[in-house]
Amino acid sequence: MPLVHYPYPLKMTQRLLITNCRLFDAPAEQVGACVLIEDGVIVQVGSAGTCENTLDAQGRIVAPGFIDVHIQGAGGADVLDGTVEALGAISRTCARFGTTGFLATTVFNPGAENGHLALAAEHVGRDLGGANLLGIHLEGPFISLQKRGMIQPGSICPPSPKVFEEILEATNGRLSMMTIAPELPESLPIIRSLAYSGVVASFAHSAATYEQTLAGFDAGISHVTHMFNAMMPCHHRSPGPLVAIFQTEHITAQLIPDGVHIHPAVLRLAFETLGPERSIPITDGMQAIGLGDGKFIYNGIEYESKDGTARYKDGTLIGTALGLSRLLRRFIAFTGCPADVAIKTVTQNPARLLGIGDRKGAVAAGMDADLVLLDDDLSVHATIVAGNIVFQGIG
Repeated sequence: MPLVHYPYPLKMTQRLLITNCRLFDAPAEQVGACVLIEDGVIVQVGSAGTCENTLDAQGRIVAPGFIDVHIQGAGGADVLDGTVEALGAISRTCARFGTTGFLATTVFNPGAENGHLALAAEHVGRDLGGANLLGIHLEGPFISLQKRGMIQPGSICPPSPKVFEEILEATNGRLSMMTIAPELPESLPIIRSLAYSGVVASFAHSAATYEQTLAGFDAGISHVTHMFNAMMPCHHRSPGPLVAIFQTEHITAQLIPDGVHIHPAVLRLAFETLGPERSIPITDGMQAIGLGDGKFIYNGIEYESKDGTARYKDGTLIGTALGLSRLLRRFIAFTGCPADVAIKTVTQNPARLLGIGDRKGAVAAGMDADLVLLDDDLSVHATIVAGNIVFQGIG
């Protein structure tokens, strides 16, 4: 089944001219650039032009909109809620933090109705009021019980062609990424099928050895879900998956840069080893994003969000409650990565991973007008999706 790229029929402003901005990869003193948008596409960058619909950036940075390939929920809502209102809350909250595109990350429950997947599939590309829903990312169900993390046993089962067909039917061609454990019996044929159909096969929630990880890469795994988390550690006589990931140059990896899921020193080591083109910061976000500290329910189980970190009562880390712009600032602080390079890790890199780098992830003529205006501290002033201003801060 070849991967189909669907159009994005969002409501569009005919023309928008962004003036007095600074391109994210230009020197700080080069203020005064303009970006002209027509019908949701960037048509001109650099010169002024004229347009009755104008947004004065007042010297702020203009960058491609961020893409979050791993987020379960935000704004008090979760993909598992299975409602349009929930998807809209996630979309709008993402936009507050500079995200213009996201994968609805969730689980498949074998033997259940899985209506949340059908709903998410139906709303890929539709106007949800904020960030664009680009596709579905499934964590499981073909993962290791030993390394399940926050995923409940009812959302895990042995790999089988029958369940895989049920997954494809439930996601209706909108499956963009699937996290899978390659050491499980019958995983490798499914990985091959994913890769053949253009779905990103991603490694995690796995107890795989070094050798089993490499076998998964050979079968078609090209990406890693929340690196270091939900996988075996490295030992000098048992290198495990981490060494395999580092040494396989075409593998890209998600990093949660909150300073909790990965110690800042390890995060810096990972970034230095992977390099800027293989690193993709994510939120691994929960519905607590944008709401502050408190107690919430995920998949029927209570968790607490405190200082941007979400945990079950037993201390199990289950994600973050921080928007991507805030995590990007931590990523820069912990790794020493220059801001323009860091921005590419949440724009160009995920766009390339998802096979949409020809239209997203850059500020250039011919690209989709998914943009973010940033203050010097990288806080979000405005977010633009398909040429529409979907979020604008005060000031």
